[in-house]
Amino acid sequence: MNKIILIGRLTADPELRYTQSGVAVGRFTLAVDRPFTNQQGERETDFIDVVVWRNQAENCANYLKKGFLAAVEGRLQIRSYETQDGQRRRVAEVVADRVEFLERPRRSPGDAREQLPSAGSGVADSSARDAYDRGFSTDSQSDEFEDDLDLDNLPF
Repeated sequence: MNKIILIGRLTADPELRYTQSGVAVGRFTLAVDRPFTNQQGERETDFIDVVVWRNQAENCANYLKKGFLAAVEGRLQIRSYETQDGQRRRVAEVVADRVEFLERPRRSPGDAREQLPSAGSGVADSSARDAYDRGFSTDSQSDEFEDDLDLDNLPF
């Protein structure tokens, strides 16, 4: 069985590209805290590369930003490639089957929620708005700390 579930914060905005055949592929890195502290009493963090495909890649690129909390469910993939100087490299990454957006962005003019396409725009239908809404907590306590979070001063 190859199954991974992660919860962490994005270290940068997702990167979106398209294959030659037009399939969307997104990449981002999650900073995931370890559940224990080291000998100095500090909690260490792992930085895990995530790959996401198709509509989900486009949704991540449109609605996730640096510092946002997200959950990823997927599988571990190890791939290898050869560098230009002939060295063999191995890369471990999580291929996401599902990405959940775990918090709402701050409400401000021009935020991502206001930029969602409308149902009649021809770009997307109400399912895009529904997908966006489903990924966020409706818990009233989730907005309690939003004003304290300064995304520009995150250490990653």
